[in-house]
Amino acid sequence: MDRAAVEQLVEQITREVVAVLRAEENGSICTLDVNGVCLSCELCVEKCPDRVQELVEAGASRVSSSLGVHQITAALAGMIDHTLLKADATTEQFSKLCDEAKQHGFATVCVNPANVAYCAQQLRGTQVRVCSVVGFPLGATTPEAKAFEAQRAIRDGASEIDMVINVGALKSKDYDLVLRDIGAVTQVCHQGGAHCKVIIEAALLTDEEKVIACTLAKQAGADFVKTSTGFGPSGAALADVALMRRVVGEEMGVKAAGGIRSFRDAAEMIAVGATRIGASAGVKILQEAEEAQ
Repeated sequence: MDRAAVEQLVEQITREVVAVLRAEENGSICTLDVNGVCLSCELCVEKCPDRVQELVEAGASRVSSSLGVHQITAALAGMIDHTLLKADATTEQFSKLCDEAKQHGFATVCVNPANVAYCAQQLRGTQVRVCSVVGFPLGATTPEAKAFEAQRAIRDGASEIDMVINVGALKSKDYDLVLRDIGAVTQVCHQGGAHCKVIIEAALLTDEEKVIACTLAKQAGADFVKTSTGFGPSGAALADVALMRRVVGEEMGVKAAGGIRSFRDAAEMIAVGATRIGASAGVKILQEAEEAQ
């Protein structure tokens, strides 16, 4: 697809999505399940936890949630990337990260590339995977550099890659470069049997740019879109997660990351469409979930 075709596609989708969002802002739109039952009464999670769990596992984009959440702790753990991306993190801290991930059954540990091999060794023989970041945190490296970084991380044991888009290129409307950037990493990931998550750093983008970024990620064949690096101006926002889910549909995952520090934060993100949560406070989130049962 040439640049003109890409621009035409993203402009069309942008218009459609923004129009729907504006319509929703002007009125109350209830969310229904497959049987037509209202999920917007703020009591469905409390009254029908088994049904809600089925919806979450099936990839439900919206589930109304109150504080009385039951029987989802184990499923919630499997949606969390237990994260440690600090520059001064020590081997002892990574050992603890991996121990906690094994104990609680987190989806992955998310670490910088230099720490992938160590964590992969610590997690060998378990169901917990290793996620690594690429082009992190600015995204301002070349597609070739990001592809090489992803390839090395996969070789070292990563099975998921969270790559940062070239934000400046997106804001300059160089959509061809952004598409090549995402595509280069996605191709390497899929060749290596890994999933690719695309970090759009939503806090730096307008709503129209968020739509375009998600559209390009989908066009490039990525597996997830992700809100934030956690190192930007702000972290995940509910409105951004809902927008991203609407753009990518049910075919892709949506990861909310940055500033998610409580069970309530995580539940709200899942309610509007997140299928993965990136958090350094994963243990605290699960403790709060257990207390709420």
